[in-house]
Amino acid sequence: MGFTGSARLMLVLMVGSLWGMSMANKDWGSGFNHTGWDWGPYLPPNQTQGPNTINVGGSDNWHFGFNYTEWAFQNGPFYFNDTLVFKYDPPSNTTFPHSVYLLPNLWSFLTCDLRRAKMIANTTQGGGDGFHLKLNKWRPYYFACGERNGFHCNVGRMKFMVVPFFRWRH
Repeated sequence: MGFTGSARLMLVLMVGSLWGMSMANKDWGSGFNHTGWDWGPYLPPNQTQGPNTINVGGSDNWHFGFNYTEWAFQNGPFYFNDTLVFKYDPPSNTTFPHSVYLLPNLWSFLTCDLRRAKMIANTTQGGGDGFHLKLNKWRPYYFACGERNGFHCNVGRMKFMVVPFFRWRH
């Protein structure tokens, strides 16, 4: 009963994801981790007051060539009922169009496979105040730009994932 090559790959990806999440969440424990690691933003557990509105990419907004996976890792955690705002320029002669897709699973996210993805914001919805999406379900959200048949996702690094946490009140 050995693993096939694809099963091994999936196992490695799952273990790597769990390790990455545990490293990202190292300071969210109950105070027993005193390793002295001081990189990244420190958010004490349960200190957020309520839902936040978060501009995807910060002041850089949603554009080609920005590493959104790294941005999400550095700006997390994201919480249940937080709102993500995708701001991008509408299509013109000087800008490439962008969109926002919700991918159905991790494999689609890793491979930028848009065949079963759902477009949640078209090329014009990112202008002005941007497109708002509330994280109102406890599930992984896989986001990607679907323009150029996945080119922006694959080459332009316009993809990220979040799993919202619950806020605990004391």
